Amino acid sequence: MTSHRPYLLRALYEWIADNGMTPHILVDAQQPGVRVPPHTVKDGRVVLNIADRAVARLELDNESVRFSARFGGVSHAVVVPVSAVMAIYARETGQGMALPEDIGNTDPDDDPTPPDDTPVDGDGGDAADAAESAPKRGAHLRVVK
Repeated sequence: MTSHRPYLLRALYEWIADNGMTPHILVDAQQPGVRVPPHTVKDGRVVLNIADRAVARLELDNESVRFSARFGGVSHAVVVPVSAVMAIYARETGQGMALPEDIGNTDPDDDPTPPDDTPVDGDGGDAADAAESAPKRGAHLRVVK
């Protein structure tokens, strides 16, 4: 299956914009393929305003977020791979979402055979049993101001 991250990103962008808020993304600027003005990066991260009024030619596709924006009065082309987007949120309220990591096989050319311990539909396994055996992870959402 393809990654679910770009779909979540686009859906949350639309939700934030439809509610008259300003969408911002938190980016891991150390990931390969990230092109942002170096002076905007702090502690390996950068927050980008991706509101229509702040950027030109915004493209949110399955591979990347691309746009042109002014930083200190100078226009820059910005490219952020979807894998480098850590969160999207509304500046005014802080509401949004930390994007989950891609889990499992996302490359259709890879072997789609599940590991031996993975339940397969029709094996008589109960979904509740599978959820109980899954490792518990702590919350990954952090407040960004």
